[in-house]
This record gives sequence, C-alpha cells and structure tokens, in this order.
Amino acid sequence: MPLRICILETDILRPELIDQYQGYGQMFQRLFSQQPIAAEFTVYNVVKGEYPSDDQTFDAYLVTGSKADSFGTDPWIQTLKTYLLNRYERGDKLLGVCFGHQLLALLLGGKSERASQGWGVGTHSYKLAAKAPWMSPVREELTLLISHQDQVTELPENATVIASSDFCPFAAYHINDQVLCFQGHPEFIHDYSRALLELRQEALGSQIYSKGVASLEQEHHGATVAEWMMRFVAHKPEAA
Repeated sequence: MPLRICILETDILRPELIDQYQGYGQMFQRLFSQQPIAAEFTVYNVVKGEYPSDDQTFDAYLVTGSKADSFGTDPWIQTLKTYLLNRYERGDKLLGVCFGHQLLALLLGGKSERASQGWGVGTHSYKLAAKAPWMSPVREELTLLISHQDQVTELPENATVIASSDFCPFAAYHINDQVLCFQGHPEFIHDYSRALLELRQEALGSQIYSKGVASLEQEHHGATVAEWMMRFVAHKPEAA
C-alpha cells in the first residue's frame, strides 16, 4: 500500500511563475515521485480555505513554504494553526518545510521571527547534528536550496536538532517520531531558485543576489531529504 500524504499548500505562486511551476504542491509531487517509497498525494490550498473532509485519513500532513510569515496574523494562518494543533494532539505525523518548519516550531512551543542574519538565498550547507534510522541514505553534511528571511530562533523543548549552520542554527529538527521539519526547500530546483532570485533582486541587494546566483553552481540534496521524509512517515518505532 502506498503512503497517503496530505499536502497543505500555504502559498499561491507569483503570476510570473505559475505557468511553469504551478505550485508547491505540484513541486513536491514531482520530487516524491522519484523516491523509492511509493506514496499518493492530495493537495489542499489552505490560503483558499481548502482542507480534507473529516472522514479522510492520511499517513502524514506536509506543510509547504510560503511568502507569508509564520508569525503572521492572517485569518488563514490562524485557521491552519488550529487545524495542525488538532492533528498533532491526535498523534498524526507532521512534516514542515520553510514556512511549515517555522509554523510548527511556533505552534509547539518554540519561536520563529525575522532573522537578524537577513536573507538566506541560493544553496546552503548544514552540518548534521543527529542520526536516526530513517535518515537513509546517510550523509555527512546536507546541502539544500533556500529562500528565507525568517528563522526558528527557539525550538520546542522536546525537539532534536538534525541540521545546523552558523547562519541557521535550527535548520532541521524532529520531535520524536511525529514531527519532521526542514528550513531548506527539497522541492526547489535550480531554475526555480534562479527565477526567485531574479524577482527579488531589488529587495535582496546586489551583494546577496550575486552570491546567491553563484551558489547555484552547487548540487543539492533535495532527493535525500524527500527520501528521509517518506522513511520517517513509514517508520514504526520499536516497542519499548
């Protein structure tokens, strides 16, 4: 039986990007379709108020990235927080990327805010700080495509850091066998990162923009993170 994953899409792409990339839900489906673990996906755009019906069940719920702030007060963000807290309390598995990573940290007792480090763009490398049975294939360090100016600055107290860097100390974490989150974007491809950099060139300033574009020469481990996520969802902890 393939895993059933609910993708809670928390953004609508800029008009210039929609034709080519559709949305983050589609980008994740393309990424996960290349993984060895079979899964089926249903996408709900929560900005538009779309959610699964009560009788639908999933093996995990994935919260995507967004141009919105995780600490924002938009009504759709408040609705999503209530929904996710309910899912967490039921024991459902939750996955978060970028905005989702920050929102789940915030929701479960941590802190997310505008980072004093400024914008992180392009390709970024992290040291791996923990090992777990679902972290296969094994890597010594992790490189991901990023685009964020907010960060998790305090983790929930029961969270374990997986990946960190000087720029982003809490770049990935998990909470037991229930929550797994990454600041970087496994679903991004180099062309999408380049398009985002072009659109944000003015806001970023020439130095950050140029450095970000140059960093896109590096490969990234999005496929590895996708496999970790699916193994995390499929993983059944051994009874104590």
